[in-house]
Amino acid sequence: MGFSPNPPRFTTESVLQGLDLWSPRAELLIIHEELPWADLLAGTSPDAVLQRDKLPLVQLARAKGLGLVFMGDLNDGVARDREAPALRAAGRSITEPAIQALYRDYMLAVDRRLAPQVLGLVAESNLIRRAAPALYPAVRRAANDTASALRAAGSVTTLMASVQVEVAWGRLPSYPAYEGCEADFADFPFMQTLGLSSYPYFGWSDPQDLPLDYYSRLLAGRSMPAMVTEGGWPSAQAGGIASTPARQERWVLRQAELLDAVNAQAWLHLQFADIDLDALPPPLPDLLAPFAGIGLADQNFAPKPALAAWDALFQRPRVV
Repeated sequence: MGFSPNPPRFTTESVLQGLDLWSPRAELLIIHEELPWADLLAGTSPDAVLQRDKLPLVQLARAKGLGLVFMGDLNDGVARDREAPALRAAGRSITEPAIQALYRDYMLAVDRRLAPQVLGLVAESNLIRRAAPALYPAVRRAANDTASALRAAGSVTTLMASVQVEVAWGRLPSYPAYEGCEADFADFPFMQTLGLSSYPYFGWSDPQDLPLDYYSRLLAGRSMPAMVTEGGWPSAQAGGIASTPARQERWVLRQAELLDAVNAQAWLHLQFADIDLDALPPPLPDLLAPFAGIGLADQNFAPKPALAAWDALFQRPRVV
């Protein structure tokens, strides 16, 4: 179980305060982010960027006993129909071989310098395939070329691709039929762990409505390990979606049942605390608001009922 270092506010103090609060109730840190494209395009080496921006955080997390999972987004992490914002701003594209090479080199450096236990090479692949068909071939190529380069370099790190669960189940208005993720297994043969991105409040009204095979059905009989890499349920109304603290608490309990049904390796919840939208610099992404309230603590780190449910689950014996 674990969280990302994403803070309520973009300050070092907020990151450190959050880490101090959530690390005792976690075993893993996940860094899930778009690449530092502006630095890479300016010629800064991946090793220099990681030394400056990531290594101190990872070392601090490891001193607290946390392992590391790393996911590198290949396009916009909030709006999958678009290029990463920094690439858009620079007039560049993941469809360019040179940009794909930057992605490959950065992820090789992540593996070499940060030594994650699991390395994700593509996030929400099925949503990208549906929402950005012009980008998808380049996304597929970049992920697979990076996997090949990692193995050629002698890496034995577990490699992961993630799918968007509600898209796979056909629970979003634009994707109304169950389709599973067979295409994703075929397109990313390097996959050793299936990542699950699940925000079920976009497709279901109550956590108890989720079928028990919500995750296991996607594996279609495979014995491949699976883990939740992102997701959640808000504790209040968000972007027209109604919810309550009690409903979020029910989601935590149902999530545990769904993960038990697939013998999941991990449950990674990106937002420990809510995002303070008023503290973010404009312009805010259009789609950010529905995700701002999924923290298990509020934007001032006050715990919600869902955090007590998480803590109780964290105390369960582990399967070795």
